[in-house]
Amino acid sequence: MRRTAGKLADGREIIYFDDSAEAPPRVAVDTRDLPETQPMSEVRLDPLTREWVAMAAHRQTRTYKPPADLCPLCPSTPGRPTEVPEADYDVVVFENRFPSLAQNVPDVESTVDGEPLFARAPGRGRCEVVCFTSDHNKSFGELSESRVRTVVDAWADRVAYLSTLPGVEQVFPFENRGEEIGVTLSHPHGQIYAYPFVTPRTERMLNAALDYYAEHGRPLFGDVLEAELRAGARVIDESPHWVAFVPAAARWPVEVVLAPRRQVPDIAALSSVERDDFASLYLKVLHRLDALYDRPLPYIAAWHQAPVNAGRDEMWLHLQVFSVLRTKDKLKYLAGSESGEAVWINDVTPEQIAERLRGTHN
Repeated sequence: MRRTAGKLADGREIIYFDDSAEAPPRVAVDTRDLPETQPMSEVRLDPLTREWVAMAAHRQTRTYKPPADLCPLCPSTPGRPTEVPEADYDVVVFENRFPSLAQNVPDVESTVDGEPLFARAPGRGRCEVVCFTSDHNKSFGELSESRVRTVVDAWADRVAYLSTLPGVEQVFPFENRGEEIGVTLSHPHGQIYAYPFVTPRTERMLNAALDYYAEHGRPLFGDVLEAELRAGARVIDESPHWVAFVPAAARWPVEVVLAPRRQVPDIAALSSVERDDFASLYLKVLHRLDALYDRPLPYIAAWHQAPVNAGRDEMWLHLQVFSVLRTKDKLKYLAGSESGEAVWINDVTPEQIAERLRGTHN
């Protein structure tokens, strides 16, 4: 892989990750006349749940479902410059033009309305876009193994860097795929959020991992992985270094976890052979998912990692892929119980999900 960094017209960073050193040099200049970005993000603490909420009103003007010939993530062409100045690329990462969190946000008062109960802070972090291919009509599952490997290296590079930024407490790479998920740009891409706090889900997983380690002296996820392998009923695929399974308490009508057999805290800690092996197994899993309903499956792929400054010895990296599609043409809506009380009700058992996924052709 070759890495080349540059700047866009408004000063945002852009980084090209090429599959090989034989790729053309990345020297194209962003010719657009762009004003310097001025994000106004802040975060506010809900005193009733102790959860941070990001406020980013400037995102209302972001690009929304453009036609393919106006896609801002495609390579630039003569007379139509985009977010990517080059005429072609393998994988490219750049700072989001409409970020939920950014480094250059202004300071804010420490409370809302001067009330101590309502804590407030700048939304200081970073949001990046990761384009997996220059081909607008491809999906992640249609990439080659070598390209997926380049994507993993790009994720690892960004996780390592973003973890060093002042105030960043957690780094979260993810992909949203499909209109049913809420995707507004159909070009195959993902994002990476660098949060100035530990997210609620990660905090719950961290507390569970810490409690379990204190009692048993072993990583909780490692014992979960061993239990899944012993049972076998929910395992859908394996490789020398990774396991793909439906969790025993799956919340979603389609949900798969991919985990390395070795405990690592984040993507950057994966070895070269583990990265190679992930590329192969993940493509098999995505092919199974698309074959489930004989249509492209809308999904969210979420990397769960240890926070930057906590749980590095207790947490276990894993990728969670899940979908809101419960049949070929029916969605699972997050209604009263899920949205109001965060109590999930699944209409299918994890064992049924796993059996159906094992039966698909990958």
